[in-house]
Amino acid sequence: MTNLLHVSKNGSDSGLGTETSPFLTIDKAASLALPGDTVVVHEGVYREAITHINTGLSESRRITFKAAEHEHVTIKGSEVIDNWEHVEQNIWKVEINNSYFKAFNPFATKLFGDWLVVDNHKTLGQVYINGQALFEVNDFDALKNPEPVYETLDHWTNKQVAFDYTEESTYVWCADVEEDTTTVYANFQNYNPNNEVIEINVREHVIRPIKTHTNYITIQNFEIAHAATQWSPPTANQTGMIDTHWSKNWIVEHCFIHDSMCSAVAIGKEISTGDNFNTYRYDKPGYQYQIETVFKAVNSDWNKETIGSHIVRNNVIHDCGQNAVVGHLGSAFSYVYNNHIYNIGNRREFFGHEIAGIKLHAAIDTHVYNNYVHHCSLGMWFDWQTQGTRISKNIFADNTRDLFVEVSSGPYIVDNNILTADYALDNHAQGGAYINNIIHGEIVHRLMLDRATPYHVPHSTLVAGFAPVYGGDDRFYNNIFVGKDNIKNIGTHLFNEYTTSLEEYKDLVYKVEGDHEAFHKIKQPVFINHNAYLNHAEHFNREESFIEDDTFDPQISISEDEEGVYLNITIPDQLLDFKGDIHSTYTLPKVRLVDADFEDPDGKAVTLDTDLINDIRNDHAILGPIQNLQPGKNKILVWKKSSLCPGK
Repeated sequence: MTNLLHVSKNGSDSGLGTETSPFLTIDKAASLALPGDTVVVHEGVYREAITHINTGLSESRRITFKAAEHEHVTIKGSEVIDNWEHVEQNIWKVEINNSYFKAFNPFATKLFGDWLVVDNHKTLGQVYINGQALFEVNDFDALKNPEPVYETLDHWTNKQVAFDYTEESTYVWCADVEEDTTTVYANFQNYNPNNEVIEINVREHVIRPIKTHTNYITIQNFEIAHAATQWSPPTANQTGMIDTHWSKNWIVEHCFIHDSMCSAVAIGKEISTGDNFNTYRYDKPGYQYQIETVFKAVNSDWNKETIGSHIVRNNVIHDCGQNAVVGHLGSAFSYVYNNHIYNIGNRREFFGHEIAGIKLHAAIDTHVYNNYVHHCSLGMWFDWQTQGTRISKNIFADNTRDLFVEVSSGPYIVDNNILTADYALDNHAQGGAYINNIIHGEIVHRLMLDRATPYHVPHSTLVAGFAPVYGGDDRFYNNIFVGKDNIKNIGTHLFNEYTTSLEEYKDLVYKVEGDHEAFHKIKQPVFINHNAYLNHAEHFNREESFIEDDTFDPQISISEDEEGVYLNITIPDQLLDFKGDIHSTYTLPKVRLVDADFEDPDGKAVTLDTDLINDIRNDHAILGPIQNLQPGKNKILVWKKSSLCPGK
C-alpha cells in the first residue's frame, strides 16, 4: 500500500507526516519513507540536505519525492545572510562563527581534483545577490576596483571567448577563514545587502543518500539550487547537487536545477574505486589511475543488475561550473533526454578536462537524446568506453564547442543532431556512425596511439580488451556539412588517407613488417557516402555519391521563442532530390576492434527511420535531420518547451 508523507513550512518534525500534521523537513520524511511511499512537499523554500533516504525495491516500489501539484517548492544548499556591516565604498562584510557551517565550510575548502588545470585559487564558497552568483577574488584589495576575474580564453580552442561584461560581473567577494570565524567580504556595487536577498553556500549537496545502493528513487518537480559541489573527475567521488551515490534506477524529472559550483546531477562513481590519487600522489598518470578505477569497479559491483539505468529527463539545468550531468561508470544503461541545458562552464573561473553540459565516461548502452544544449563551453563529451551509446536528436547552439567523443572504440551512433558551433565536433575515437546530422563547424580528428582504453562484451560491463585509437572505422552517411567563413576542416576530407574496406585494410597491414606496430601505420577503413557539402565544405576523396555546392549557403541558424526552438535553413532543390539509404544494424558495418554490431541495448536490431522531430522516413532518406523540408526558406519547430518542468 502506498503511503503519502507530507512536508510543509508550517509543519513540525514531531508531527505525523499527514496532510493535516505535516513534517517540517524533507529529510525527516525521507528517513521514514519506505518502498512504495511518496513524499509530497508543499510550497516554500527548504534549506536543507536530504541524506537519510531509504532504498526503493523495484520499479513498482519506488520512493518518490515530489512537489505538491501546482505548488512551487525550492530546495537550496544555501542560507540567507542579513547582518552585513559596511566597511568602505561598496564593500561590506559579515563575520560568521565556524560552528554555523558544522562539519563542512565551503569557504575553507579549495576546489581540487584530478584533471583540474587552472583553479585560480577558488574555494567552494559562493555569495548570491537576488539569485545572481558573485565572482570570487583572491584578496581584499581586489574588491575595491573589481575587474572580471574569469578567463576569457578558451583553453581548448586557444581563442578568446566573447563575454557580456555587465555590471554583475563586477560583483565580487573574498573570504578570510580563521580558526573560529569566517569573514566574508563582498562588493555589492550600489546595493545595500541588508535590503536585498543575500545567500551563501553552506552545503555540499542538496539530495544525496548516505548509503550507496539506494535504488529506485524519483525526484520530481522541484527547483534545486546552490550547492558547494566539489570538482568531479572520473577518478574521484563524483558528486552533484543531486547525487545518486552509486545506485541504480533513479529518475530525476521536471526539475529546475541551477547554480551548482561544479555539477548539478551526478550519476557517476563513488570514492572506493578512486579518490584523486594522481593529484594526491603524483606517482602515476591520471590515465593509469582511471584504468585501475575501471578494474576496481568491475571486480566489485559494477554491473547492469546493480548500478546505473538512471533517467534524467524534462529538466532545465543551467549556470553550473562543470556539468549539468556528470557520470563515470554509474551512467551506464541510462537515458538522458529532453533536457534544456545552458550556461555550463561559461563563467570560466576555473578550467579542467572534465567540463561539458553532459560529461559521461563509460556510457555503455546509454542514450542521450532530444536535449537542447546552448551557451556552454562544451555541449557534450563522451569519454572512454562509449559503447552501445546513442547520441540522437540533440540541438546544439551558441556553444564554444558542441560534441566531443574521445578514446572509445564503439560501436556508438550519432544521428539526427544539429551541430552549429564554429568548433562543432571532436572525433578522437573510432567505431562511430554519424547519420543524418547537420554539421556546421570544424571537425577535429585525432589518433590516440598512446592511450589504450577498455572495450566491453556487448551490453555488459565485462572488459573484453584494450585498444588505442587508430583513427577511422567510422561511418558518415546522409549528413549535411556546411562551411563557414574562415573556418577550416568542415567535411569528411579529413579521412582522405584512409582505406574503404576491411579487405583493403587487411591487405595493407600484412604487407608491413612487425606485429602490433603495423596497425599503427595503416589507417582503418571508413564508410562514407551520400553526404552533402555546401558553402566550401569538403568531401572524402573516395566518396562515390555526394552533393557538393561551394556557392550555396543554407544560412543555418537556431532561434527560440516561448513555444520552443526552431531550425532556420534554406534548401536548394537539388538537396531534396538527392536521397540516401535508411540505415540500420544490417547496413552499418560492424566495428572492427570490438567486433560488435550497432544495435539497441537489448541486443535487437536498430533502424534509424525517424527524424529529429520523429517524422517517419520513407524508403529513402532526405539528407540531414529533418525529413519534410521545402525548397527555399524553412523554419521548423525542432524542440518544444511544453514538457519541461512546470512554469519554466
